[in-house]
This record gives sequence, structure tokens and C-alpha cells, in this order.
Amino acid sequence: MYAYDAIDRELVETRVAEFREQVARRVSGELTEEQFRPLRLMNGLYLQLHAYMLRVAVPYGVLSSAQMRKLAHIARRYDRGYGHFTTRQNIQYNWPKLEETPDILAELAEVEMHAIQTSGNCIRNTTADQFAGAAADEVDDPRIWSEIIRQWSTFHPEFSFLPRKFKIAVTGAQKDRAAIKVHDIGIVIVRNDAGELGFQMWAGGGQGRTPMIAKLIRGFVAERDLLSYLEAMLRVYNRHGRRDNKYKARIKILVHELGADEYARQVEAEWARIREGVLSLPQAEIDRIRAAFDEPPFERFEGDSRAFHGKRFEDRGFQRWVRSNVKPHKKPGYAIANISLKPVGGIPGDATADQMDAVADFADRWSFGEVRVAHEQNLVLPHVRQDDLYGLWLALGAVDLDTPNIGLLGDIIACPGLDYCSLANARSIPLSQALSERFGDLDRLHDIGEISLNISGCINACGHHHVGNIGILGVDKKGEEFYQITLGGRADEDAAVGRIVGRAFDAHETVDAVETIVETYVAQRRDGERFIDTLERTGPAPFKEALYGAD
Repeated sequence: MYAYDAIDRELVETRVAEFREQVARRVSGELTEEQFRPLRLMNGLYLQLHAYMLRVAVPYGVLSSAQMRKLAHIARRYDRGYGHFTTRQNIQYNWPKLEETPDILAELAEVEMHAIQTSGNCIRNTTADQFAGAAADEVDDPRIWSEIIRQWSTFHPEFSFLPRKFKIAVTGAQKDRAAIKVHDIGIVIVRNDAGELGFQMWAGGGQGRTPMIAKLIRGFVAERDLLSYLEAMLRVYNRHGRRDNKYKARIKILVHELGADEYARQVEAEWARIREGVLSLPQAEIDRIRAAFDEPPFERFEGDSRAFHGKRFEDRGFQRWVRSNVKPHKKPGYAIANISLKPVGGIPGDATADQMDAVADFADRWSFGEVRVAHEQNLVLPHVRQDDLYGLWLALGAVDLDTPNIGLLGDIIACPGLDYCSLANARSIPLSQALSERFGDLDRLHDIGEISLNISGCINACGHHHVGNIGILGVDKKGEEFYQITLGGRADEDAAVGRIVGRAFDAHETVDAVETIVETYVAQRRDGERFIDTLERTGPAPFKEALYGAD
């Protein structure tokens, strides 16, 4: 893992000292809440419905066991004993006391963490494939390039006051696990015909009020040119992005209105001007960052573990967990273990302090001390020996983290909604819990198979409802909570925005409506066909008819 150098440490410690003084002025009344607002937002501190909320950055979703223990300590010492992992691979604390937030940031700095640029119209936390460095299908490790982007974008003077917030995602594989096409800039690591490493650059994706899929801007950018090309992309946006209307200020609107070809032309012109300047990446610097992500000391195995497969045969519960939660690793004899934060009836993305401590212990014992946060609001142990999976599964069960539902209907993505968020129109959490319980039978869940179900409490789409196979959007109708359903969204390499199926339902009707959609799929599917494949084959008509009756 990357470790802070002296510059990183000084930067973070200086910011903590500044914020401590700003909080003191707010607590004393010297600053009004309105005057304090831009200062707190620059440090990831929001004011929600009931309390302040602190959003802590987890760069590209990578945590050490020491960092996870610190997050557990903060949950226990400063909050109500839990944290909420988000779709931006961050963690949020919903109940910190204002006067204690500088102490929280000081404690985070001890383990090389912070809350800088988790809010505001700047470049936010760069996200990446949670299987980075472990996936068998990886062209290159996206953590290397995400770290380079992190260093370039942190406190970038030109991009600290962009027209709107800005999000970058990086994937190192053609199978997109980082949802790059619904980001402001999406980066795919590729090799060209000569075998050289480089990047596909996409721009103009995003969700929210006007969901759009990103457009390909350049098919190949060489390693040395990554930052200069990113700089050119941001400069064109910063120059022409609308600041008069925040609903039209994201880069997706600019790319749409200019057209992808014209946006790309302007980027190329800017790039030609700056390409050979100071942003050209020296190979020595690339090598320095790459060295921080050297492989851990894997043992050498010739193939799969026979003992592992024997346990799968002997224990049906273990077999079911392996089938949904364990993914292939690039090294023979190893596996990637996904830890679901979606127990039946639970709150998606929430983990208690005790659970976080337990995951840190499991990481030390079985995964070289590494933990990952997935944008689907789950955790990952990236490097587990197949021989250790059974012991890990038993240990996860002891702390209620063994739910075998990754990628299934119970693996619901949901924002905090109206229970916490001041922007929300409707509650997401009670609905997700009701749906989780309705589909809590594990045999049925596995029979239904792969479906993504995403819930957002408002059009800002923090629950990524636009790209759920089944998407649910909370809306307000004359003071009552209703839910609008979309079908056909997906966040993978074939990303698509879901389409509204019809009138919205109230909370009680929505659970039954999802049941109807699932029953329709099961009746329509062919052997081995996923929900999304059936929907794309049949179109929405049979689902609409089942929900609303024939026209």
C-alpha cells in the first residue's frame, strides 16, 4: 500500500490545525453557521437533518487493517458505534459532535487518512475496482494510477472551485467493476496494438437529475501523458462548464451540449499546448508509485486447493457463500472474499465498530492486512488462501458478516435517504429493509440469481438507482412518500440508464411491485438467463403488464 511521505503528512496535519481553529470560532459564535459552511464542507463535514455528518475519504477503496481499526475506534468513541460505507468507497459518520470533529481528523491523520475533498466543487475521491491487484482479468493495477491522480488532484489550485463536484473512476479490466461510464471521467487501462500500456478516456457520464452514459473521448493515452490529458479535460470543463445553473453545471451537460467530438477537439487542442510541460509523468515517478503496490508475499500453489473443494462438497452453507461471495484470484490457490454488509433486514453499508475490528483482524490473519471498500457498499478481503476460506467463513458468521448474497437481490444499494439526508424526498432504509426481508429466503435468492436493486431517496441518485437492474427513486407527492421504479439500468461495461415503467407506488405497494417484477422474470427467463438478459430480450412490456395490467 502507498504510505504517506513528509509532504503528505505535513499537508494533512496543517489542515487539521486550521480546521481546529475554525471549529473553535464557530463554537464560540465568532462564525455564523453560514460563514462556517464553506469551511466545514472543505473538510467533509455536512449538516444533515438531525446532526453533522463527517465523510471520510478511502482513496480508491483501499484500507489497511490499522486504518480499519481506527475507523472502528472513531465509530465507538465519537459516534454511535457504527459507520456507513458509501457508493463513493468512503465512510460516513452520522452523529459526530461538532466540537470533537478536529479530534477525529487528528486521529485519522495518525493512520494517513482525512476528509479532504469529500465535499465541494472539486475533484472528489478517485474510485477504482475493488479487486485491484487481485483480479485475474486485470491489464494493470488501477491503484497505481488512482494514487497518481490523487496526488495530482489534491488541493489542485486550478480545480478547487469547479462548476460542480467532479468524480473520476479507474478500472484495470475490460469487465467494468468501477462503473466508469457513470462518472465525470472514466478511465480504462488498456494496451495498444504495440503492447504499450495506456488509457481509454471517457467523459460526460453521471447520474442525478439528468443521467447520462459517458462518451469515449480518446482511445489511447500513453502512461506519461495521463496527467496532462486529464488536465486538458478538466480545463475545457472549467472554462465552459455552466456556473449559472447548478443543475446544468456537470461535465455531462457540457459534453452533451458541445457534442463529444467538439469537446474532444477542444481537449486535444489544449493538450497539444501543455503536453510537453511539467505534467509529463517521469518513468521514475511511475516506478516509485508502482513499487508501493508490490504484490504481497504469496505462497506458490500449483492449482486449486483440494481441501477447499472438499469443504464445498461437505457444507452446503459454505458452498452457497462461496458461490456468491468468492471470486477468482490471479494467483493459483488464492481467492477474493467479498463480505456482504447487507444482512437480511439490515441497513445497506452499515458496519458496527465490533464488525470493523473483526474485519481488521481477519485481514491481518488471512489477507496480508488489506481490506477494500466496494462501491456496492460491501467490504473485500482481496488475497485469501483457498485453504483459509472455510475458517474465514466461520469467523464471519460469528459477527453476522457471512450473508451469501453478493450480486443477488438482497445485495441492495441504498442511500441514507430521509432518515438522515436533508436533500431526500423519501426514506430509503426502511424500504430496503422490507425488501431484504421479503427476499430473505436464501434458497429463493440464489434461485432468482443475479439482479442489482438500487434505491435513492431523491433525484441526486446517491443510491445509483439509474443503473440498477431494478431502480427505485423516492419522490414526494403532496407530502407523501412514493417510489418510482425503473428497469434495465446497469453499471458495467455495457452501462445503461434504466427506464421508468409507469406510475409510482407507495411504500407498501413498492415491495409487492418488486415481487411482481421478479415473478415475471422467473416466468419469462430461459435456462441460465440473468434478469437483465431476460429484460433485454423481452423488453419491458411483460413487466408493465404484470404491474399495471394490459392497456
